[in-house]
Amino acid sequence: MTRKNLGRAALAALPFVLSFLVDLILFLVLKDRFPTRLASHFGVSGDVNGYVDRTTYVLVTAPVLPMLGSLWVLMVVGGRFYGRAHRLLIGGGWAVAAFLQYVLGAALIINLDALDGAAVGSLPLWHLAVASGAAVLAGGVGLLLARLVPAPEDPHAGEGPADRERIALADGEVAGWARTTGAWWLPLSALVIVAAGTGLGYGVSWFLGAPLLVIALLVLTFSRAHVTVDRRGLTVSGLLPWTRVQVPLERIEAADSRQVNAVAEFGGWGYRVRPGRTGFVVRSGEAIVARQKSGREFAVTVEDSATGAALLNTLVDRNRAGR
Repeated sequence: MTRKNLGRAALAALPFVLSFLVDLILFLVLKDRFPTRLASHFGVSGDVNGYVDRTTYVLVTAPVLPMLGSLWVLMVVGGRFYGRAHRLLIGGGWAVAAFLQYVLGAALIINLDALDGAAVGSLPLWHLAVASGAAVLAGGVGLLLARLVPAPEDPHAGEGPADRERIALADGEVAGWARTTGAWWLPLSALVIVAAGTGLGYGVSWFLGAPLLVIALLVLTFSRAHVTVDRRGLTVSGLLPWTRVQVPLERIEAADSRQVNAVAEFGGWGYRVRPGRTGFVVRSGEAIVARQKSGREFAVTVEDSATGAALLNTLVDRNRAGR
């Protein structure tokens, strides 16, 4: 790891490390004042609807901030985020860490000196407003600190639309390109989530099980991508017809084929929105990356992406020339 990347990694990890230490110290200092059973889960109204013992609470909550911090470091160092997008990513990490730290800390504080978690009435909703304020403040600090380390340079910054690959087409010749790609483990994951949601719904409450069924539907929807390049532009649809994304030719500056890391660049799989980019990502690997005139990128992972990107550049040229 270079010295610059080390600085970026340290800046991305710092808020999560600080938040983890604050919550850990808070728990250790006050643990003798907590009941054996803690109020740990709260409904949308703030009322308590779940309890755990102190050991389980630590085992469940302790990994949250370190794991999220590791993911953020991976995106900052390994992801292709440049300029303003890089600073926004770092600032966003500071905001997320501050929000979670306050919420986790508030959940502990309301358990202080209670005989049992059942005696805790609710988590007042004003805590969420304070947590949001802390996130905004921390995000601003992160944005300022991000200026201390140089942002990575975009390797394509010096290239113009004319530098991209193209497919030669005769005047009046019509062409299109389509591919379908997916990941075998995503439908399997959806089935596992459905089973968990159904079991939770029947065994405990459908209030808890229903969200898992919605998540399973989303995972299944984005488990496959059907990608088309034609006179309409770049069109991507999922397993279900209503998940359709289209980037018209008139909004595209140029297209590239390049390797994409789903976790480092987009933080996971599915339809992803990140600073400076959006993606329909079903796996890591080659992808069509369309740079829009606004400067924002849209990426879709698909096989034979070089052919799709080259044809897209040709069609963009035609559209620009009015043919």
